[in-house]
Amino acid sequence: MSTAVKLLRFVLTCWKLNLAGAMEYRMSFLLTAGMMIVNNVVWIFYWGVYFTKFPIVNGWELVDVMMMWAIGAGGFGLSAVLFGNSYAMAGLIANGQLDSYLVQPKPVLLHVLISRMSVSAIGDVIFGLLLYGIFGDFSLTGFLKFAFGLALATVIFVFFNVIAQTLAFYIGNAEGIGMQVFNGFLTFATYPTDIFKGTARLVLFTVIPAGFISYLPIGLLREVKWTFLAGATGMAALLTAVGIWLFYRGLRRYSSGNMMSIRS
Repeated sequence: MSTAVKLLRFVLTCWKLNLAGAMEYRMSFLLTAGMMIVNNVVWIFYWGVYFTKFPIVNGWELVDVMMMWAIGAGGFGLSAVLFGNSYAMAGLIANGQLDSYLVQPKPVLLHVLISRMSVSAIGDVIFGLLLYGIFGDFSLTGFLKFAFGLALATVIFVFFNVIAQTLAFYIGNAEGIGMQVFNGFLTFATYPTDIFKGTARLVLFTVIPAGFISYLPIGLLREVKWTFLAGATGMAALLTAVGIWLFYRGLRRYSSGNMMSIRS
């Protein structure tokens, strides 16, 4: 069996075990995921009311905003469900809890990322799919574009957070900073990009690349703008490369917490 196949089986097994653990307490799972859906519906209600007063905002229509939320919520949900530790790495690093990952013959960063699942984020995934079911394009092309948009958003969410969280290798406990950076990123990813101008817009496509997520309904779903799509794909690749490099460079500075437990 090839190394790639073994690694894929390992990833799928971790995801299966994470889901089984979440489903062990089904009522808690349903309530947690359900409350996240309700929370998102409140925002959708707000946008629905807004667009009854202003049908077009800088070229954006209601369906564009709904698909922005479908991709934003879906991409965030997939990142937190499949790679949940991308939001909690700072604590693991600062508390010396990477030991159990270092002793196993698996890629350390991948193992860390897939070892945790956010139950509430399952509600975000369901919510994103529901919005696509209501407002999306059901043609084969429309489905493929939506799937590619979700994949891009997921990668950007994961590795932007990896970069923020791995600051713990360099400055100590970075949980607070990581959370603040993520909250800012998520906020900008759920507002129409074209309401921002000048320096703010530049920041959204460079320092805080949330614009590459929030603009996907216009630059990919409504009409494929190849320049934007190339930039979004390039940014996802750049964040991935920088995130991996920073993690393994920082790992050289890691101080063991003398953890005796070993993950099975």
